[in-house]
This record gives sequence, C-alpha cells and structure tokens, in this order.
Amino acid sequence: MAKEITAKLILEDGTVFIGKSFGFEGSVAGEVVFNTSMTGYPESLTDPSFAGQIMVATYPLIGNYGVPEALMMDGLPDFFESDRIQVTALIVSDYSEQYSHWSAKRSLGDWLTEFKIPGLYGIDTRELTKIIREKGAMMGKIVFGNDDPGFHDPNMENLVASVSTDKVITYGNGSTRILLVDCGVKYNIIRHFLKRDTTVIRVPWDYDYSKEKYDGLFISNGPGNPKMCEATIKHLAISLKQDIPIFGICLGNQLLALASGADTYKLKYGHRSHNQPVLQCGTNKAMVTSQNHGFAIDNKTLSSDWEPFFENLNDGTNEGIRHKTRPVFSVQFHPEASSGPTDSEYLFDDFLTVVRERV
Repeated sequence: MAKEITAKLILEDGTVFIGKSFGFEGSVAGEVVFNTSMTGYPESLTDPSFAGQIMVATYPLIGNYGVPEALMMDGLPDFFESDRIQVTALIVSDYSEQYSHWSAKRSLGDWLTEFKIPGLYGIDTRELTKIIREKGAMMGKIVFGNDDPGFHDPNMENLVASVSTDKVITYGNGSTRILLVDCGVKYNIIRHFLKRDTTVIRVPWDYDYSKEKYDGLFISNGPGNPKMCEATIKHLAISLKQDIPIFGICLGNQLLALASGADTYKLKYGHRSHNQPVLQCGTNKAMVTSQNHGFAIDNKTLSSDWEPFFENLNDGTNEGIRHKTRPVFSVQFHPEASSGPTDSEYLFDDFLTVVRERV
C-alpha cells in the first residue's frame, strides 16, 4: 500500500488543519472560501470565478462520480466551464477514490494531478466552514514538508486578465449577434446563447469593441475585485451612453454598476452555492439560484436612473440592477448554472427578446 502523503492547511489566523493528499503534491497559497453545492464539482472546479481560491467543499463526499471526458461541442468542451481547472486547491472531508458514473473517464485525483492542483481530504470541513463564516474569507496556504509559499491575497491582482481570452473568437452563425466581453466567462453562458440562434463574438476583457457590429452586449462573470477591471469599466461606460441592450452576469453585474457610477464592496465570505434564494424587487417572485462571488453592489450608491433588480433573501444584499428607462440589466447570480438550478434561465430569453425588437 502506498504511503499516504500529508500536508498542512494553514489559515492566516494561525489555525492549522492536517490533511491527506489526493491531488498534486505542491505547496500553494490563496483565499480560502467554501462552496455548499452538493453536485457539479467538474463545473465548479473549472469556473474561472474561482481563480486564486482554495475551495472548501462542504458536501462531505466528493469524487464518487469521477470526471467525464472533455467532449467538444460547438467548439467548447462539454461538462466543463473552461479549458482547465481554475481553483488553486481543493479541500474535502472524505474523498472517494472509487468512482462510478456512466460518463466518468478518470478519478478526481488524477484530474487534479494533471493540472497540478493540490487536493486534501480528511479535514473537518464543518469546522473549517464555521471559522470562515465567523471570521470571513481569509488567506490560507497548503504546505507540503518545508516548502512554505507564504500567504498571498489574489484580490490584489487582476485575476480577470489571467482567465480572459487573448483573442477574438466567434461561435455559431445565428441571426442575432451578441458581443460577449470575456472576464472569465463560463462556457455554459455561451451554450445558452448558441441554442437561441445567436452568433457570439467573444472578446478579451480589455478589448475596445467600439468598431464591432453587434445587436446586444453581454458582460460575463469572472474572478476577483471588479475595480481591477478599469479598461472594461471604461468601455462599458461609453456603451451606457448609447441605446444598446446590455446584459451582465455575476462580475458583469458589478462592472455595470461601477460603469454607471455606483460602488462595490467585499462580502464577509461571499455566496458560493447552488441554493441561494433571491427575490425580484417589487414582486413576490422568488427563485433558487447558483452563485459564486465575493463582492457585491452597494445599493445606496446607485444613481436615480438605476434601481435594484433582485435581492438576496438570506442577507438582503444586491442580486441585480436595471436601468429605469433603457434595456440594460444585470444579475449577480448565474441563470446558466450547469448542474442547476434553472429557475432564472428565462433571463436569456428576456434579453434576446429586447435585442431582437430593436434589430
């Protein structure tokens, strides 16, 4: 029997957890956050919004259905949200080395090792999550042996630049042209547009799209502090002066707010789960949503032309904004969530309806 390799998870408050390795054996540092999703770890781990973060899975058993093969559809790997694992490391309570699923081609441990991502199990994730809830998301590091990487705050760097495309890419050949500003886009967003008869023009986060021809503008999700995306905010502010339908998701919600003159702030520990309840403001319409973000819009800083669109029913934080007179809106949650829920998927149809009415 192979010898078990152990490593330390050390939090910036001095708390130490000892875990057993099931991924790449290398020391790393990042922001420690927790994710309460019960399913969908192939999607979560490849979500660019997790860049720079050590993800703690609160669901006790991880790895039991393995990892599927990356089959290409519409130029995108099916079952995944990007072309690689985006988290800095993965922490779980119990890792299932034996996996069983009709689509599985390899184990989670082998997949982590391929992308050189550490994974630790045997850690009390309930206690770890309790610490994060009480003290807030904090910096942490995984240390193998004497290789101490030191603490590192990923929010002090432009994570969007590291996950965005570096070229213009076109998908589909639909009747409606959507220009997608890639701040770390989840591939399922592109899939949702493609199945609705669109052509998607995906451009880098800092791209000047003023000379491009398109019918609607979409601002994607992405990782880190939205204020690091100065170029995106600048271009978006120009677009807001034009009569162009605009839709934003997650980081796109925050960037739209910043471009309009509002402000954002860092949440204590963020929203990262598939079960966040939101309410459409001014109605009794509530939905269950998937979320992954650490920053939020300060509603008090919205100008008179804007209003909150949705609010979080757990803590009352902003979950979307919309312009009062123009076809511009955004949401903090993920209508395209892969592994669900699909309550808010209709927002893609609402956006494209407005776009097509103006073509």
